[in-house]
Amino acid sequence: MSIVNARVTFRSSPVHVLEKFTFKDLESAYESFRTYADLDEFVILQTCNRVEVFAFVKNQSMDKIKKTWASLSGLEESAFGQNFEISESVEVYEHLLKLTSGLDSMVLGEEQILGQIKESIATARKLKTSGGHINTLFDDAIRIGTRVRNSTGISKGTISVGSMAVKLAEENIDELKSKKILLIGTGEAATLVAKSLIKRGYGFFVTSRTMQRAQAFSETVGGKPVGFEEIMEGFSNYDLLFVATVAPYFLVTYDRIKEALKNKKTGMMILDLSNPRTVDEKVATIHGIKMMNLDQIAEMVDKNLRYRTAQRTNAQKIISEETQVIEAHMKRLEVEPVVKEIFKDIDSRRVRELRKALAMLGEKDQQKIKIIEDLTVAVVEGIISEPMNNLRRASEQSDDDLLKAATKLFDYRKK
Repeated sequence: MSIVNARVTFRSSPVHVLEKFTFKDLESAYESFRTYADLDEFVILQTCNRVEVFAFVKNQSMDKIKKTWASLSGLEESAFGQNFEISESVEVYEHLLKLTSGLDSMVLGEEQILGQIKESIATARKLKTSGGHINTLFDDAIRIGTRVRNSTGISKGTISVGSMAVKLAEENIDELKSKKILLIGTGEAATLVAKSLIKRGYGFFVTSRTMQRAQAFSETVGGKPVGFEEIMEGFSNYDLLFVATVAPYFLVTYDRIKEALKNKKTGMMILDLSNPRTVDEKVATIHGIKMMNLDQIAEMVDKNLRYRTAQRTNAQKIISEETQVIEAHMKRLEVEPVVKEIFKDIDSRRVRELRKALAMLGEKDQQKIKIIEDLTVAVVEGIISEPMNNLRRASEQSDDDLLKAATKLFDYRKK
């Protein structure tokens, strides 16, 4: 029996690919995994950057998880390929701690993922798909992740290139919420911009080479999709452009912007987050244009990035230490059914013998009966507590020989 994690994340899949693996109806996905993957304890974590399943399995159920996932997403199992990552036991504990601490996010130290993890386990509890093992793991991970953030300051002043670009737009454009905003691109940088715009309450349009990608991005991240060709001929419709693509040529040319401004009463701000640049540098010379490129924006966030990167080592050290604590905690859970059953069996024997003794004594005085009963409880607990604590410690230390001996000694039969 072990904790497993199956995931598809931004690290191996761009947004338009990741979208194919998402669950459109989360409650239905929970029911399908419970029924067809035969999972008793599990939780689904789904964000715009990742789709993950954490489960406590009695047998190796990874094949069933993949089959169910494929069925829900309408994909062939072969489509998972390099997009699909799998972890088990200690690797899962460390992975989850990195998530809650912000070490596995697109932006180091970002805070949103911690709230999303809290929401995920709350949903699992509501749907009754989580149990003792999953609840314990997530409670520990959330507590430790919060401590890592507080003690290292890794989330302090978290600013991504995307959020910095939006901040610059706010500083340079009055009444930004009344302006028309266009995001060109659907990759990692575009995702950062989109998330920042959404967080600040700004509506925006999004376009990509294909309408399919723009629509997938819109459904997964946000924004209103618009056709690429329409954009190329209609820059005059927008006041703010975020360009975040990987095209090997200039998408936003001098001539197109020059023509666009002929039909605009106001100017335009353009922020090029592409690498290499996809906005012609000559565009900056056009009257009414405010323009910044990736190098200029990155320079502004560099100090913040250096600070957070320096804190990564401290955060990782805490995670390494706490992973061992969680491992011991989870192993201890494995022996709890044995301990509880032994206590229950011994207590039932105590109660049976107590009743015999009281019947033989003919004792009716409730105060005396209470004294005798408390004595029997104290004697039993005094005898059995230390062996049971030793059994728990043996579980934490993976002392399988002692565990087998104890279950045989006490004739424990797992139901």
